[in-house]
Amino acid sequence: MHSHESWNDPRKTQHLLSLEGAADRLKLFKANLLEDGSYDSVVEGCEGVFHTASPFYHDVTDPQAELLDPAVKGTLNVLNSCAKTPSVKRVVLTSSIAAVAYNGKPRTPDVMIDESWFTDPDYCRGLKLWYVVSKTLAEDAAWNFSKEKGIDMVALNPAMVIGPLLQPTLNTSAAAVLSLIKGAQTFPNATFGWVNVKDVANAHIQAFEIPSASGRYCLVERVAHYSEIVEILRELYPSFQLPEKCADDKPYVPKYQVSKEKAKTLGIEFIPLEVSLKETVESLKEKGFVSF
Repeated sequence: MHSHESWNDPRKTQHLLSLEGAADRLKLFKANLLEDGSYDSVVEGCEGVFHTASPFYHDVTDPQAELLDPAVKGTLNVLNSCAKTPSVKRVVLTSSIAAVAYNGKPRTPDVMIDESWFTDPDYCRGLKLWYVVSKTLAEDAAWNFSKEKGIDMVALNPAMVIGPLLQPTLNTSAAAVLSLIKGAQTFPNATFGWVNVKDVANAHIQAFEIPSASGRYCLVERVAHYSEIVEILRELYPSFQLPEKCADDKPYVPKYQVSKEKAKTLGIEFIPLEVSLKETVESLKEKGFVSF
């Protein structure tokens, strides 16, 4: 859980407690990412630990306090609890493609990004890409700590995660789609990888359950510019008022490729972007974020 306040906030917990089997198989603990040892009781007796929490915001005023400290210290705090707990067989870390793809090398249509790429944090500091810096430093710290303590860790590196929402609140990736269908005048001049949350969840399970899983796994079904996202939405929902023009007059940020080879060894067969976008919009409707 994120902060002191959220443990007793029903908007953060109700959707989990109402899951099938939750009454018997789900226990929620109060813990603080930045409080040393607060995860000891959480991981006690566990064989698998999934560390998924890391803040994902774009508009930060104090990157060190809002992003970098929680990401790095929080990750090390959880891993330290795992290192002290003999029952833990493997830790699965939710990292991000952000920790992979920003190394200053050109990203063009013929370039194939894979798990051997590592983001250069100094390059990203210069560009003030604080979220990217935070995910990179956190994954880096996690690998160093895991190797030092002999923790069996696997990292997953998804791009923009879309698809049906489990929680009643908006997350950053779904909000990006919502703004396009809620009357945005322009679409961003940006290119991202996109992946369905169901594939990401499945990858987490496989990364824990497949003994030979190791290292990092890029999770990207397709890399698409926002103009393409708008085009797909236009075909799916012809009646929607979708933005017609780009936010700037510059050339479109080029596309690139992300290798699926390693993800396929987890048995992942990626859900196509068109399906993921439809599921996102239908879920936003069902949750009352948009009506049509």
